[in-house]
Amino acid sequence: MAETLKRVLSPGRAAGPREDTAAEVGPPLLLLGGPGSGKTALLFAAALEAAGEGRGPVLFLTRRPLQSLPRRTPAALDPLRLQKIRFQYPPSTQDLLQLLCSAHEARGPAPFLLLLDGLEEYLAEDTEPQEAAHLAALLLDTAAHFSHQVGPGRGCGLIVALQTQEEGDSGDALQLSLLQRYFPAQCWLQPVAPGSGQRCFRAFLEPGGRGPRAEWSVAFQPDGEMTIAPWPPQAGDLSSNEASGSGGQP
Repeated sequence: MAETLKRVLSPGRAAGPREDTAAEVGPPLLLLGGPGSGKTALLFAAALEAAGEGRGPVLFLTRRPLQSLPRRTPAALDPLRLQKIRFQYPPSTQDLLQLLCSAHEARGPAPFLLLLDGLEEYLAEDTEPQEAAHLAALLLDTAAHFSHQVGPGRGCGLIVALQTQEEGDSGDALQLSLLQRYFPAQCWLQPVAPGSGQRCFRAFLEPGGRGPRAEWSVAFQPDGEMTIAPWPPQAGDLSSNEASGSGGQP
C-alpha cells in the first residue's frame, strides 16, 4: 500500500480516478510515529485517496470516532468519497478480533483498502508478543480474504498505524520487530524543528522492496491544516506546497 500513501504525500498531484491502481496493492504497510505526529491524518487522507479511485469501499477501523474531519479540502468534503469510507469502532481487542474473524460473513461489496488506526491501544490490553503476532496475522488474513472477494488483479491493501514511544523499553522494541516481519513496507514520521507555530515531521517511506525510499516534510498548522513538501524542504515549502489529498491533525 506504499503507492497509495506515496500519492497522498506527493505535492501538486491532481486527485482523481486512476486506471493503473489495480496492480498497486503491494505489501501491507505500517505507519509509525509518536503521539500527535499525524498518523490518523495520513490514514484518513489515504482513505480519501483510495475512495476517489472508483474501485470500491474503504474499511476504516479505529477504537473511537474521529472528532472532526481532518482538513477542509474538496476531497474531504466530497460526499461520494466519504460515502465509500465505512467506519467501524471495535472498543476492545476481543471486539476487533471478532470483527476480523467474521469478515467472511459481511454482506455487500468487499473493501479494497483496510485501515486500522491505533494498533498500540489494542496491543496494550495484552503485551505478550504472541498476541501481537496473532493480531497481525489476522489482519493480513482478512485483507487476503477481501482480495479474493474483489477478484484477481485487484486485491485489498492494508495500512496500520502504530504509535511509537520516544523512549521505548525492550518489550516495545521486541513487539515492533515482530510486527515489521508482517509489514515489510513502513512509513516513519519523525519530528523536526518546528517553525512559526507549526508541528513539523520528516516522513520516510520504505516501500518494502517495491521502489526506492522516499522522504517528505510534513507540517501541521495551528488550525490543523497539513502541508507537505519534498525533503529537504526549500524556503516557504512547508507553507505553500499542499498535498491535494492530505488530511489534517488527528
